[in-house]
Amino acid sequence: MGLNWRVHGDGKHVAPGDVVTPRERLAWPRTISIGAQHVVAMFGATFLVPLLTGFPPATTLFFSGIGTVLFLVITAGRVPSYLGSSFAFIAPITASVNQYGPGGALGGVIMAGAALFLIGLLVQIAGTGWLQKLMPPAVTGTIVALIGFNLAPSAKENFTAAPVTALVTLGSIILISVLFRGLLGRLSILLGVAIGYVTAVIRGEVDFTSIRAAWDAQGLFGLPHFQSPEFHLNLAGLFIPVILVLVAENIGHVKSVALMTGDDLDPYTGRAIMSDGLATMIAGSGGGSGTTTYAENIGVMAATRVYSTAAYWVAALVAILLSVTPVFGAAVATVPQGVLGGAATVLYGMIGMLGVRIWVQNRVDFSNPVNLTTAAIAMIVGIGDYTWSFAGLDFAGIALGTAAALVVYHLMAGIARARGSVGSDPLTPDTSQSPSPLG
Repeated sequence: MGLNWRVHGDGKHVAPGDVVTPRERLAWPRTISIGAQHVVAMFGATFLVPLLTGFPPATTLFFSGIGTVLFLVITAGRVPSYLGSSFAFIAPITASVNQYGPGGALGGVIMAGAALFLIGLLVQIAGTGWLQKLMPPAVTGTIVALIGFNLAPSAKENFTAAPVTALVTLGSIILISVLFRGLLGRLSILLGVAIGYVTAVIRGEVDFTSIRAAWDAQGLFGLPHFQSPEFHLNLAGLFIPVILVLVAENIGHVKSVALMTGDDLDPYTGRAIMSDGLATMIAGSGGGSGTTTYAENIGVMAATRVYSTAAYWVAALVAILLSVTPVFGAAVATVPQGVLGGAATVLYGMIGMLGVRIWVQNRVDFSNPVNLTTAAIAMIVGIGDYTWSFAGLDFAGIALGTAAALVVYHLMAGIARARGSVGSDPLTPDTSQSPSPLG
């Protein structure tokens, strides 16, 4: 289970240029304090997902803690990570709740988790080479970008519900991210939401009756609200494309940690993806949102140079403890629309720009018509939220945009290679150049 950590040095200090590896730990008081920092780092994003989708925040927090424990056990304590709520699930959950209610959305989350587990199993057996061929950077970046930008109408709806509060929230996030360095700067969304919440209270936009009701009904401790899933096959096309984002996030997380610690973690990539799939399935079975590895916590590790999985066990247990405090969950649920709108404007845009970052980091060549056409068609389908009904199944913007990216890219790339037409355009570099103009 990866619970036998070695104490690093004297357990109190980390020498310059040194790191605390995943299989090491500092003294427990320091480990607990770092674990608490991980809770703060993941909290802003993790609790915003259920607020934006209408799921109970305490339930999602509970399953994020359970999922993190599961992840640490399956990866044998070699990959430090917190499994928080994935933003990629916001759009499909929102769409499916409107059609089938929360139960239907939970069924979709489970289907996505099962598909993700199978992908992880294949990666564990066959490696990641086939994934890179199926989803080169031109395709992966497009899919991630369209998922984020597909959510723009939802952000606008919440923003216009209370524009003053939303503007204060948005402005606070912007200013905090550039005014402060270190952990405070990385917590700009959480702090911005707190400032927006205070603004909403002053403006009389917050209803506190649910907090009192939670205390009267359950007292200090009580289990979060659990709900059973319902399965509707026509939601598969809405949820399963999300796994492409989760796969990319998991692989990126493992590679980032390996780079910072100097460990070879490639043998654990499949385990990480399988763990995320199982955690997502468990969350969907009880009323929580889908999970993913959290980049927010990489920032804490980079700042502290502590990559100990012991700190993540502390974070997981703290999250579970907070989730069984009904008053805490009720307080989180009182965050009003204006605050959510301001935060969502940043968050959804960030998801979209993560896709752009994939293009930039991998130097995707958009002077080549294969890459340009792939992104152009898929982005419009996703942002415009095109829909298509076939044989009783409904496919919305994310599913159709994902399909468009895969089909258009591989179809055009195959024909271009067969015809030798790649590079025939004066603005298109030759295939002999690195990176390939096909991404």
